[in-house]
Amino acid sequence: MTKSSAILFILLFSLLFKLEEVRVALLLVVLLIAGGLFMFTYKSTQFNTQGFVLVLCASFLGGIRWTLTQILMQKAELGLQNPIDIMFHLQPLMFLGLFPLFAVFEGLPLSISEKLFHFHEDLVGKLFLGGILAFGLGFSEFLLVSRTSSLTLSIAGIFKEICILFLATRLLGDHLSLLNWLGFAVCLSGISLHVILKAMNSKGEKALKLHKEASSDPDVELLLRHTEHGEEEKEDVETRQQH
Repeated sequence: MTKSSAILFILLFSLLFKLEEVRVALLLVVLLIAGGLFMFTYKSTQFNTQGFVLVLCASFLGGIRWTLTQILMQKAELGLQNPIDIMFHLQPLMFLGLFPLFAVFEGLPLSISEKLFHFHEDLVGKLFLGGILAFGLGFSEFLLVSRTSSLTLSIAGIFKEICILFLATRLLGDHLSLLNWLGFAVCLSGISLHVILKAMNSKGEKALKLHKEASSDPDVELLLRHTEHGEEEKEDVETRQQH
């Protein structure tokens, strides 16, 4: 649950950087998802103060990261709309930022591990497959942010998590109370509402784009006026015939 609080930070920074407008529907979506997820995971884990603080800080930084990524990718003058371009510029910096942490916390245990010196073909295959999956995950995340928003990416991640928790109840026998199932339904309703709002906004943007294109093209505008004029004459004729 604490990890999924990133949606609250993403919404906060999206409003601060004016990527999203303050709307009742948007606030309702976030509250439904966050509240439903809290109910769905209630009493399912043990609380640890240090872990809670670390995960909350990670969610805070993740909110900043994806909000700034959306700003970079959706600025046309920067030319970073393509996910490959943004990965080319960001991945080296991400590697340099994570490598010191890897060296401190995992470098020494790995350097004295026997697995490091036991080379076999299966290990190369696993590393290659893991690299492909990691590349595909990063590519899909950046593509989703460039086409939609960081908030949509966070909601997609939450949907993945509730699917994992749902499968755990079916495959691993985890028990859920009535409150947990109610939270599951509330969370899904929030996600469904977000999808509906996105679809409605997409249709409105397409209609507005077509109207602008028609207004900028004299030939198309003349054709539309001719069509409207013909429809008005047809209605006049039908009205006269009725009288």
